[in-house]
Amino acid sequence: MLSVDINGSNACNDSMATLTIRKLPDEIRDKLRVRAARAGRSMEAEARAILTAVFQEKAEVVSAQGLQEIVGELYGKHKPESVFEDLIAERRKEAARE
Repeated sequence: MLSVDINGSNACNDSMATLTIRKLPDEIRDKLRVRAARAGRSMEAEARAILTAVFQEKAEVVSAQGLQEIVGELYGKHKPESVFEDLIAERRKEAARE
């Protein structure tokens, strides 16, 4: 499952964002679970460590091409094709329900 929902506030800590990932391939989830277990942490803590490491290493401004390369590294051949269009469609459905 992969669709990203970033909220600027969190019930536990108003200075931290919340990230929900949908449409993440099972294979990627399983690899994250194994990697987290080897490191002795939860999947959430492992994902946080991975993201922190990636963006601390790449502290410079990332170009659109650079962002595409990061996404390619993260997803490999499982890279979603129409995330932007899917996100817009999902938001329109939510708006119609409201």
